[in-house]
Amino acid sequence: MTSSLNSNNSSNSNGSSSSSIVPQAKAINLETFHHDTIVHHAKDNSYWFYEKSKESFPGQAFGLEVVSVLYHTRSEFQDILIFKSSTFGNVLVLNGIIQCTEKDEFAYQELITHIPIMSHASPKRVLVIGGGDCGVIRELVKHVEDHTVETITMVEIDDMVIKLSTKYLPQMAKFHNHPKVKLVIDDGFKFLRETSDKFDVIITDSSDPEGPAQEFFEANYFKLLSSALNKDGIVIMQSSENIWLEIAYLKELKSKASRVFNNVKYCQCYMPSYTSGQLGLIVASMDPNNDLTVPLRRFDRRKESKLFKYYNSRVHSSAFILPTWADDYINGEE
Repeated sequence: MTSSLNSNNSSNSNGSSSSSIVPQAKAINLETFHHDTIVHHAKDNSYWFYEKSKESFPGQAFGLEVVSVLYHTRSEFQDILIFKSSTFGNVLVLNGIIQCTEKDEFAYQELITHIPIMSHASPKRVLVIGGGDCGVIRELVKHVEDHTVETITMVEIDDMVIKLSTKYLPQMAKFHNHPKVKLVIDDGFKFLRETSDKFDVIITDSSDPEGPAQEFFEANYFKLLSSALNKDGIVIMQSSENIWLEIAYLKELKSKASRVFNNVKYCQCYMPSYTSGQLGLIVASMDPNNDLTVPLRRFDRRKESKLFKYYNSRVHSSAFILPTWADDYINGEE
């Protein structure tokens, strides 16, 4: 979930590949460093990062103890902070919101990737919108090596996120230059409006729906996604919220997707570094006969253990099972 997606402003790279040059970081002194998200506690001389949002999750916060600030900058599109935590490893923060941590990133990356890939009979061509930390690319390469996925196109507007991820999150961004990956530095909306290509799977790994990224959670975006899909294609996108926060928003988002797609489901993964410990995903297809809750393709248990840390065929199906009150609200009749 690491992308600054801007429907009104495209990158001046105009579709070119990201440079491999990583910005050089100067040593950052925590005692003199100032950032809205980092607080000094004098009692034990500790520094803490706090994620708070009056819009998305009012009245609560998520905190991590900061060992050191590794990098901070403002790119053309967003505030980027990377710090080392005492318990979650390196942490990537965009505009004050955690995008991933070394400790638990695999849960989100695996579910958002393998749910649609394993639900498709032959996912040859894959498009990723956003995903600058390259975690989704890492997961997709597993299917390239398995001779299933043939081409991967990733469209990310902020190449600074990619550059910094290669340096500070190397286990996530180790395949950004893979020969089967076409990396496009451009605006996701612009790419979808202009492309004539069709894809079997589209993964939207976007930032939260605040500011310019709001349009990536509207019905018009679902129409653009459907126009770039093959007839049996599948799309998946992070929903930003979970059932413990704004469940009404989830119902509305599923409703928007249902205006475009014949088959829409909501699933969730466990993520301790995301507020309330869960994150939801919207999965959709035009094919009403494809039961997205049951993988069309399966690996044996030994292969699952070799490839995955979070995903397996049972997790695939169970991710769609919601508590009674949430299921009735989100999936009940309008």
